[in-house]
Amino acid sequence: MSAYVYILRCGDGRLYVGSTRNLAQRIEQHQSGKGSAFTSRRLPVELVFSEECPSIGDAYGLERKLHGWSRAKKEALISGRYDLLPGLSRNRQRVPPEPSAGSRGGFCSLGGADFAP
Repeated sequence: MSAYVYILRCGDGRLYVGSTRNLAQRIEQHQSGKGSAFTSRRLPVELVFSEECPSIGDAYGLERKLHGWSRAKKEALISGRYDLLPGLSRNRQRVPPEPSAGSRGGFCSLGGADFAP
């Protein structure tokens, strides 16, 4: 079952990153003030990025990864400037961890480049 990772821009300009199985329903919840305490205090919210992933586990993994990104890197992703992402990495020399034994090996694609959460 597919799932989504998404980024909302809140009324105060802050960014909110989340994941869900039903994107339309989740955005409606956020817009009505029932999505999360964070977004309910910062209405209105606007969906500025979403990416489909093969499973909720993959979407959640990508969500956690995006939480660690700088605002500048998230803004580059939102604007489709995928070429800027490597240069905006906080630690460009870090080696990605090996997949855990419980990993399903799914992939999400950011800008046509495969991304393994």
